[in-house]
Amino acid sequence: MLYVIKSEGRTIEKITRELKANPQIKFVSLVAVDLGNNHTDERIPMHVFLNDIEKFLEEGVQTDGSSVVLPIIAEINDAKVDLIPDTDVNWLVDYNYGHIDKHTDLPVGTLLIPATLIHSNQYCDSRSILKAATSNFEKTVMTLLKDHDDFCKELGVDFNQVAGVELTTATELEFWVKSPDSRAEEKLLSVSQVLKEQYWKRTVGNVRSAMEESLLLLDYYGFDAEMAHKEVGGVPSKLEGSNKFSHVMEQLEIDWKFSTAIQTADNELFARDIITDCFSRYGLEVTFKAKPIEGVAGSGEHHHVGAALRLTNDKTVNLFSPLKMDEHFINRAGYGAIMGLLKNYDIINPFVTATNDAFNRLKPGFEAPVCTVTSLGHSPASPSRNRTVLAGLVRDMKTPHATRFELRSPNPLTNTYLCTAAVYQCMLDGIKAVIESGHDIEFIEKNFDKKAGEEAFYLETNRAYRSEEDVFEDFTEEERNNLFGVPPKTVWENIEKLKAANGKLSALKHGDVFTDRIINSYIAAIESNWTFELENRIIIENMEVIRNTKKLHDVGASDLDVIHWEELQNLRIKLMKDSLSNKSLFTRIVEAINEENYPVVSDLQVEMHGEIKKLKDLYHDYKRNLFF
Repeated sequence: MLYVIKSEGRTIEKITRELKANPQIKFVSLVAVDLGNNHTDERIPMHVFLNDIEKFLEEGVQTDGSSVVLPIIAEINDAKVDLIPDTDVNWLVDYNYGHIDKHTDLPVGTLLIPATLIHSNQYCDSRSILKAATSNFEKTVMTLLKDHDDFCKELGVDFNQVAGVELTTATELEFWVKSPDSRAEEKLLSVSQVLKEQYWKRTVGNVRSAMEESLLLLDYYGFDAEMAHKEVGGVPSKLEGSNKFSHVMEQLEIDWKFSTAIQTADNELFARDIITDCFSRYGLEVTFKAKPIEGVAGSGEHHHVGAALRLTNDKTVNLFSPLKMDEHFINRAGYGAIMGLLKNYDIINPFVTATNDAFNRLKPGFEAPVCTVTSLGHSPASPSRNRTVLAGLVRDMKTPHATRFELRSPNPLTNTYLCTAAVYQCMLDGIKAVIESGHDIEFIEKNFDKKAGEEAFYLETNRAYRSEEDVFEDFTEEERNNLFGVPPKTVWENIEKLKAANGKLSALKHGDVFTDRIINSYIAAIESNWTFELENRIIIENMEVIRNTKKLHDVGASDLDVIHWEELQNLRIKLMKDSLSNKSLFTRIVEAINEENYPVVSDLQVEMHGEIKKLKDLYHDYKRNLFF
């Protein structure tokens, strides 16, 4: 079966020949990603595509603004949107294993072609923004190389040798898998996590089969799968009958090889669907939520970002590696990149952490990266990894080409296109500042290692940016906030930081990558999703938690049982029960949403989350003291 039509050497004749040789591929679908991180999916009959491929690839298809999330841009009175195929990336074939073609006896396939969205002759989708960011990065770095001989010498190249700049990225996909309708008590999951009963353990049964098949499928699609293993979360499944396992509740990770920035984002988008479909064929449900279970490790998707020069002799030179790996951690461009990322993280974070679910994961503990700080290592000659920082340096003394930065805050449902675009735009801002300053490597290193309160030529005075310590164990919360800044607690707080960062927005807007039109549309999208989900899903789910918190003791109850229940009842009333004189926390949140009083909504959301956690913990203690 045909799984992928690669971008290299692709011609109209080759496309036609391969599709006609695979008649089980019945449909074509243009896959665009809007600003809400939703991707389009349709079924266009193959004969429509084959009748006039050239016209189809040039003009695409039309849709309307109601089909995609583009607030402010595609309004109801101006909703025409064009989907234009991207001919520069790989195209994949999505097979429906539940629908077998009676003529070929093979699964019916749909050719997936990544696409861009155009409204009023302007690109307005996530993929286009990342493509613009990669082009802007290359153009700007080439200009810096041309104008600064010292920059070229530091990289060991002559400008005439440089053919271009390549951005390489990779993601690590974590997710939870479970049997349908299976639930495990949070406390049992938490205990298993602390004891590391699941981490790196051998997979068994249908989980093992689904994971192995997922790896094989990723290879068929050209992803070059590298590893799959259990993560820290989960509890052991139960064996029922001959090799049949039930009560599956496990956390897994699957990784594949790095690629260009845009191809990596496409691969990650398609991999989620490939993995979901594969596990479902084995009777298992997959969730990519950042924090599907409170009190247990969430799922991250660490983003690795790097850059290299492509030379005329087809060799590459890492943009961040020093010529002498044992003397410096990184070169000046590397310092500029990490300085730009950290200084401007307030305007990156809204594209990384954009949902209520994402904020549920980003809390202190569980190695959650909430502090805007980095680690370079204890010495240049001995690379190390600090798992408590936001962004860490990854380097290999034997492989200078591997030098890169790992951003640890994204989750599996982060919009990889927008996140990567924002990261590279802000890294570029720091690189420009460092190279154009003319300062030598020693000066830059000293500036980067500054303490909070010390002035620097680019970084902010009141902040520190590097720590080789455990930022959660070695600092109090107050010390962390003073050194590395106060992390936002809600979607609203994140939006406010973006709105208030007027002086930093120039980094995103450089090269017209993130325009005011795009930024305002994105803010409107995530703000609307935040309040709608809060009112219509989170509060409703919390109501069920409260209704299921029931009085269990009767005859033979101890005084402790009575006290526990009184506390529980007071919490239940505070959260949910209205009276003539008092309004519940839920009601106050809904009223604040209706009044668009979002600062109050944000504060009440934080209060609600704390009270629900208190309720769950107290109910666990209450039940544990009962005989039945």
